[in-house]
Amino acid sequence: MKTILKAKLFSSVSDTKEKQSIYNIAINDISNKPVSLSQFKGKKILFVNVASQCGFTKQYAELQKLSETYKDQLTVIGLPCNQFGNQEPGNASQIQEFCSLNFGVDFLITEKIRVKGNKQHPLYAWLTSKNLNGKKNSKVRWNFQKYLVDEQGDLIDYFYSTTKPLSSKITSKI
Repeated sequence: MKTILKAKLFSSVSDTKEKQSIYNIAINDISNKPVSLSQFKGKKILFVNVASQCGFTKQYAELQKLSETYKDQLTVIGLPCNQFGNQEPGNASQIQEFCSLNFGVDFLITEKIRVKGNKQHPLYAWLTSKNLNGKKNSKVRWNFQKYLVDEQGDLIDYFYSTTKPLSSKITSKI
């Protein structure tokens, strides 16, 4: 009886720390249409919180090149966020137009989200919490911070804004 009780106790403790699947997180694209992250199974995903009025905004060009160069192995997803210096004030159509006209962006851009704080989007809760992603904790420090997820939906690593999208720190992991 004691052995069974210990087994049940151990099972419930380990279950609470088991990582969650990124593929079960709901998010919408910039046009407010649902995106199923599970459609990207089998490819790496690079998540980047983006902003149109940031010193790092020029990284859109490298993100597009990265997306084109590694299109068979990688999906780039830009997630507009206005939490750092109010550098993404635009609405959905303004963001979409800005990305397309200025950088020729054709990779997926999502709805504007919050990447930190009380109303943090569940995707960023997963990306930044070891309890959810099973790998490590992090804090989003600024626009254009990058999170790389592998083909099975496991967090590989994250990179601060200063790491350029075509940096070998990122490309060596693709």
